[in-house]
Amino acid sequence: MTDTTERVETLIIGGGQAGLAAGYHLSKRGMPFQILDADERIGDHWRERWDSLRLYSPARSDGLPGMPFPLPAYAYPNGRQMGDYLADYAARFHLPVRSGVRVDGLRPAGGGRSGYVVTDGDRRWEADQVIVATGAFQRPSVPDFAGQLDPRIRQLHSSEYRRPSQLQPGPVLVVGVSHSGADIAFETAATHPTILSGRSHGQLPFAVIDTWRARIVWPIVAFAAAHLLTIRTPIGRKLGPELRKGGGPLLRVRLPDLDRAGVDRREARTVAVEGGKPKLADGQTVDVANVIWCTGFRQNYDWIDLPDVVGDDGWPREARGVAPAAGLYFLGIPFTYAFTSMLVAGAGRDAAYVVDRIAERARTAARAGVLAPAEAR
Repeated sequence: MTDTTERVETLIIGGGQAGLAAGYHLSKRGMPFQILDADERIGDHWRERWDSLRLYSPARSDGLPGMPFPLPAYAYPNGRQMGDYLADYAARFHLPVRSGVRVDGLRPAGGGRSGYVVTDGDRRWEADQVIVATGAFQRPSVPDFAGQLDPRIRQLHSSEYRRPSQLQPGPVLVVGVSHSGADIAFETAATHPTILSGRSHGQLPFAVIDTWRARIVWPIVAFAAAHLLTIRTPIGRKLGPELRKGGGPLLRVRLPDLDRAGVDRREARTVAVEGGKPKLADGQTVDVANVIWCTGFRQNYDWIDLPDVVGDDGWPREARGVAPAAGLYFLGIPFTYAFTSMLVAGAGRDAAYVVDRIAERARTAARAGVLAPAEAR
């Protein structure tokens, strides 16, 4: 232990919607906490997505507890607006966010002490409780064979793509047919011949995003996502593991939209490289100048030095965000409780549940004489 160690009752790792919602509920209870965020500015992970990105949920569903999103109910915020909203939210509720902190370690306090030690290089924090709210989009996933492509082909992961002007003249291969793949292929088709590789995970039967139908259908969709597709229902328990594998039904840009835009859809997956060119599962190679990998992200919890916290599937072992290790919690991962758990719409409910468990823990500790009564709020 050194004099530079900072001590806090509850430490939140991650300053996105899940971490800020947890901070809101802790603040309302008067419980001390600190948020550590890797971004240089709150919300940068939203501002750094592609320029044309807009949320798939309308503003009426994009607010966090205590602060509606400041747009008309059926407007769809873009990434920059979402990032600015998160920064304004933290400022409005005076949430203590330490920006530019990239946590690289979480381990037990040791020495007979309860709680945890969190590190960022030489910086160190000790906390009674830790909420890991780093979210589902942590480490870009690109297949190993990508390194075998001809170096003259420009490669971008969807997390690096901003706009078509980044691309070289010539055809584009977009790999992956989920939300980002469909949206990006639709955009690049306006300026580049575009091939889209992979099979979709389905689509809504008709367009409800950016149409008059949204005002009728969205409340039904939102209710189902929050209350029917949960770990308490058979359909939710079946869907949850599939959703965690990645992919989802197409929402804004659907297959007919891609066809109208002139996208060359190939259901065969991109599986290898032959002669420096991408090779599809049907044996064809495609001659392209650019590849955009819309192949999702891998969860990364390697920095957590605790036994039995992460399961064989790479996701934390938790029940509604409560880990088996005492005082450890997770937020912002797919299907913590419902389909909405990794969305802005579900952040407040999941955070409230976890903070309730933290408050219960504090009350139990106070009764046992571990904490002073004033700490058990």
